[in-house]
Amino acid sequence: MAHKHYDKSLQGFLLSLLRVIFMAMLTLTIAGMIGINITSFAALLAGAGLAIGAALNGSLGNLAGGVMLLIFKPFKVGDLIEGQGVIGTVTEQGIFATTVLTPENKTVFLPNGALSTGTITNLSAYGNLSVDITMAIALDQDVEKAKLVALNAALSSEYVLNTPAPEINVLKVGDGMCSLAIRPYATQQNYWNVYFGVQGLVKLAWEKNGISGPTPTRIVISK
Repeated sequence: MAHKHYDKSLQGFLLSLLRVIFMAMLTLTIAGMIGINITSFAALLAGAGLAIGAALNGSLGNLAGGVMLLIFKPFKVGDLIEGQGVIGTVTEQGIFATTVLTPENKTVFLPNGALSTGTITNLSAYGNLSVDITMAIALDQDVEKAKLVALNAALSSEYVLNTPAPEINVLKVGDGMCSLAIRPYATQQNYWNVYFGVQGLVKLAWEKNGISGPTPTRIVISK
């Protein structure tokens, strides 16, 4: 399959499916070789099949979900996705589950049934990624200055792309703070370097330029 340049997602799916089929064929072949008459147990096997099918209802749903994912291709092996509350890079698409590697280097197995019926965000679908970062300053600070300092700090990162240029906008004013949406762009490989690195760069730049963050306040009413 690799020689014929099959899609990596399809390779993993077909290999998992063929493994199950060949194991079933091997079991039946061995049973015939040792003298077990499979035909005489047809009714028993049919009944057992129904019972097993009912017991494996969730697994069959995962199998159907795997087929749907393979047909509609919302992602492929190597894509950075968010699904079922997990963000990570797809490393394998099996017949029952999709394997994802998280930024913490943890391997997570997502059941195909739930994954296919839930919301899937493919962060790699259109190439470069917009990294969404939210940071806040105090209400009495100069917003335009804070935006300019944050922009220069983001562009100072070697992982941030110059084109498209980073976008910085006021996200929300309230709760004693002004929240800024900082959106630099990065390649898929450098997504997390930008996500964590830019926050540190912006914080240091704001401190250097005398821009302070919000101060938590609490109003206590005594009777």
